[in-house]
Amino acid sequence: MTGKRKDASVLGIAMPIGRSAAARGRTAKLVRSAVAAATSLGLAFGPIAANAAMTCKNETWNKIMERHKLVVGVKADYKPWGFRDPSGKIVGMEIDLAKLTADILGAKLELVPVQSSNRMQFLEQGKIDLMIATMSDRPDRRKIVGAVQPNYYTSGTNVLAPKALHLKKWTDLKGKPVCGKQGAFYNKIVSERYGAKIIAFTGNAEAKQALRDKKCIAWVYDDSSIMSDLSSGDWKDYEMPLKSEDDNPWALAVPLAEKSCIFGNFMSGLIFNWHQNGTLIALEKKWKIQPTEYLKNMHARYADWLAGQK
Repeated sequence: MTGKRKDASVLGIAMPIGRSAAARGRTAKLVRSAVAAATSLGLAFGPIAANAAMTCKNETWNKIMERHKLVVGVKADYKPWGFRDPSGKIVGMEIDLAKLTADILGAKLELVPVQSSNRMQFLEQGKIDLMIATMSDRPDRRKIVGAVQPNYYTSGTNVLAPKALHLKKWTDLKGKPVCGKQGAFYNKIVSERYGAKIIAFTGNAEAKQALRDKKCIAWVYDDSSIMSDLSSGDWKDYEMPLKSEDDNPWALAVPLAEKSCIFGNFMSGLIFNWHQNGTLIALEKKWKIQPTEYLKNMHARYADWLAGQK
């Protein structure tokens, strides 16, 4: 990613993305100027904005600006969103988003591998500045970290099934044995909605082995997990054939105290731009992820109404 690419409008200014030291310096200066202007405007336009500005300490944001480094928590074991390539380097769709963010900030990027069990704690403890790690956006999680809106991605319910079965629609599961994990909400949905006969196992490994052993025609689970399995190369004779249902949007997160402050608003603007200019759709294609209706709909929702007009 060298030279200049499409400008990204953040906080009302256009900032060229570049990796050179000079470009990073210019970009960082623009960001600081925009933030200073935004803060001044907030103080000038009424008591509500003024109170919000005064309660924002912006500790993480200021730390990033001062050290010129952005530390992002990402998955390293969830291909294709975040995983290690043969050289050991962490790559993937979410890593590309982290790189774009660091480029716009004019900052050096440091990646920290996280897991679902510790990603929020790392953000709380200040071990990372930003978390982009396949986190589903839930009410309880919003009490712990600053889940930024709009949501940048989503997952949903789907099945992993042999290509030879040629499953085309959810109703093809009616009356058929479908493997699932005990306690997973997907089981009830597929059973009640489509009449599948769920065979529940204690873990995903057991359920998937049962699928290989032909004890069921499909395994029902989260589509991002299924896509991760398909990307591994271990399921070449299988596919995710149905249209995903029950969207479960993902949120990237900043520290909770900074969600409504500079950092949270900055990231919110970036996500908006990623939806509007098609960045997320392009990255989905780059990493060979099955296209989601969610990104398609969000791209249309945030489309520039003057685009294409002379």
